[in-house]
Amino acid sequence: MTTPDDQSTPAPVPPVPPVDDPAAAAPQATGTVPPGPAGVPQLPAQTLGDPKHAGPTVVVGSYPEYALAQQAVDYLSDNKFPVERTSIIGTDLRLVETVLGRLTTARAAAAGAASGAWFGLFIGVLFGLFSDSNWFAVILTTVLVGAVWGAVFGAIAHAATGGRRDFTSRSSLQAAQYAVLADAEVADEAKTLLIRLNWQASGAQ
Repeated sequence: MTTPDDQSTPAPVPPVPPVDDPAAAAPQATGTVPPGPAGVPQLPAQTLGDPKHAGPTVVVGSYPEYALAQQAVDYLSDNKFPVERTSIIGTDLRLVETVLGRLTTARAAAAGAASGAWFGLFIGVLFGLFSDSNWFAVILTTVLVGAVWGAVFGAIAHAATGGRRDFTSRSSLQAAQYAVLADAEVADEAKTLLIRLNWQASGAQ
């Protein structure tokens, strides 16, 4: 037979300390990364686009060249259209490298001399402004020194390639087509203005 003194009393439950990080206190969903010593890892920020163009947009013009798309937006601006509600988007981007000619050690040295001479001219002008010496002599000296060192570095840089790139080129990023987009609320007005621009470009009265 048991007495009340023989019954064991339950141990007190320690209080739960407050959690400063609400994200750590929130229940974790299945498949998410568990919190580490520094808390719940934050995902990288994602660019969701300009909030000014968060609504639906409509293509109001399509052009084969960027200059024409720029001209269209400029025409809208000249006619007091809210151009901040438009955008130019290029599609089918491609990298175009235009070969300018053959590159030899002599041409590399000449190009380096030209670059060095321009830099020497800049340094000479600065020295000439803060020097009591002959200004022309200072500029001439810095230009000659810059040209010589530029030629040396240009020749060395070309020789270091080992003949793997014996040509000069210019690279540019081009799109197959450029579309002018406007917010749906003002798309009809933009289309009307661009139709008028097309009439003027065609010579129609």
